[in-house]
Amino acid sequence: MRSKRVEQRVSRGGFTLIEMLLVVTIIGILATMAVLKIGGQTDVARRETTRGTIATISQAIQLYGLTHSGLPDSLEDLTVSANEDVEAPLEKNALFDAWGQPIQYKKLTKVKYELRSAGPDKELGTEDDLTN
Repeated sequence: MRSKRVEQRVSRGGFTLIEMLLVVTIIGILATMAVLKIGGQTDVARRETTRGTIATISQAIQLYGLTHSGLPDSLEDLTVSANEDVEAPLEKNALFDAWGQPIQYKKLTKVKYELRSAGPDKELGTEDDLTN
């Protein structure tokens, strides 16, 4: 009598194939939803990172203007130290947007300038460009 009860308990101890498939399906659906939710935010994050990069470069240009009495001729001027005692305002790798493209710099007047990122499509002059 005792052996029958033990056999019944042992045979009911695992999960059925249907239960396992149901759990795997639910996990797959949740993982897909998470990837879609997170994946859609990468473009937003890249845009915000690029806006921050443009703001940082803009501050470096203003600092350069105060110390040199004028705007730099190119962004590379911001990566060169004025003397050995002072560090350069920016590193060369800080001149790129979140898509790996160089930030474009254009002097408009003696005191005005434009910074432009080509944006996600990596083409300048399109509607997705980011500017200061």
